[in-house]
Amino acid sequence: MIQLNRILVPTDFSDFSRPAIDYGCAIAARFGAQLHLLHVVPDPAMLVPESHAFSAEAMQAQSAALMEDAKQRIELMPGGNWDNGKPVVREVRTGAVFMEIIDYAKSMDIDLVVIGTHGRTGLMHVLLGSVAEKIVRKSPCPVLTVKPQGHQFVMP
Repeated sequence: MIQLNRILVPTDFSDFSRPAIDYGCAIAARFGAQLHLLHVVPDPAMLVPESHAFSAEAMQAQSAALMEDAKQRIELMPGGNWDNGKPVVREVRTGAVFMEIIDYAKSMDIDLVVIGTHGRTGLMHVLLGSVAEKIVRKSPCPVLTVKPQGHQFVMP
């Protein structure tokens, strides 16, 4: 029998991650699992191609502002009246997004990762890469990817 005790839903706060949160909540409720929500603030040095042009203080201030905003936003999640009797674990980290998600899944002994996809294909996928694809390849546990459109099994 499948037993899920800890479900991780990484979020980037976009509309694409909302269906994954809905799935994660539904699965956690069904299995009586603990829901983990994770947001990773990308390292500012990784976002700016010429980061050497900015001072370390400016980069740190930007990172701190992004972290504070993310902490405030994740506290409002999952939203609605969701409650399966277990507290929601919320975490905000900074670093390489897919690496932080994998590290969190390993360190917290996560049983299932539920992640939304942006649905990019072709050149956009090649240029931007896919965090979800990297998670599927490197995850220590099963991964459920949720597309932004198409058939949804969870009732709103």
